[in-house]
Amino acid sequence: MSDRHHELLVDEAATRQLGCDFAAQLTPGAVLLLFGDLGSGKTTFVQGLAAGLGITGAVASPTFTLVNEYLEGRCPLYHLDLYRLERDEVIALHPEQYWEGLEVEPGIVAIEWSELLPYLPSHYWKITFAHQVSAGRVVEILACHA
Repeated sequence: MSDRHHELLVDEAATRQLGCDFAAQLTPGAVLLLFGDLGSGKTTFVQGLAAGLGITGAVASPTFTLVNEYLEGRCPLYHLDLYRLERDEVIALHPEQYWEGLEVEPGIVAIEWSELLPYLPSHYWKITFAHQVSAGRVVEILACHA
């Protein structure tokens, strides 16, 4: 996959499959910043990502728990959801501990509502989901470097 990729996703199965396929190119330390409205496919994509990493348990949005950690795959998956948080609460969550592997085993970090991050990692994938009225959704994947 190049540094920029666009894809039309016709349904949830296609969104999960994209996540599953994308997982194959990721190594521990990869950070995925997920953007898009409610219901645009962020959590569905992470479910596919988890399957691609060999995680067999249920993957749900961490809207109320804030962070879900899945440790049984080929590498850990840390799934964060910042939707309900204010800036100070995001800072207090210390999301950098996940992408820097400070107090956790290095793994893949997927962050929903990433626009609420007050600072960014040095390298990350920006993944943006947008609804298309008749065709499903469009996703743009962009490799970013600070």
